[in-house]
Amino acid sequence: MKVVFLDRDGVINEYPGDREYVKSWQEFKFLPGVKTALEKLSSLDYPIFIVSNQAGVAKGIYPEQALEEINRNMLKALGPRVKIAGIYYCTHREEDNCSCRKPETGSIEKAIEKLKKENYRVDLNSAFFIGDTVRDIATGKKAGLKTILVFSGKEKPENKEHWEIQPDFTAQDLYAAVEIIIK
Repeated sequence: MKVVFLDRDGVINEYPGDREYVKSWQEFKFLPGVKTALEKLSSLDYPIFIVSNQAGVAKGIYPEQALEEINRNMLKALGPRVKIAGIYYCTHREEDNCSCRKPETGSIEKAIEKLKKENYRVDLNSAFFIGDTVRDIATGKKAGLKTILVFSGKEKPENKEHWEIQPDFTAQDLYAAVEIIIK
């Protein structure tokens, strides 16, 4: 079974900028083509998980309730044709050394366990991680997933020579990444 893991900021919604955070639903702006891309994956019954670092909570920049409100509103705005199997956020800071903070794979492992409990047979060789940073790519590789780096957020193609790890694929945005997965 193909499983798709997505980062949030820069993949689903506009990247807020380095050291900036989406602190409220009013600041959350979907990127073009996201809903269509997620509808396409959902129509093919691919379990979709969102895996994101949200250290702004631990830093006191916004409360966890704001993050939960963003999640609720995001799912509602995506509509009934988009089926998100789970949302996993690490709200810790980097120095907390949490096992679910990317590039660690704790959140992916939790998602896979959830699927196994629901009697899904997960084939990591056909699973994908889509992110907008080299850290996302490192997370996907560490978990044994195929990786797609999208250029709709933080990372840009002209920085390729500085990447310490190479993605399996690159794409302009989530819609183009979904086209790669489907092929």
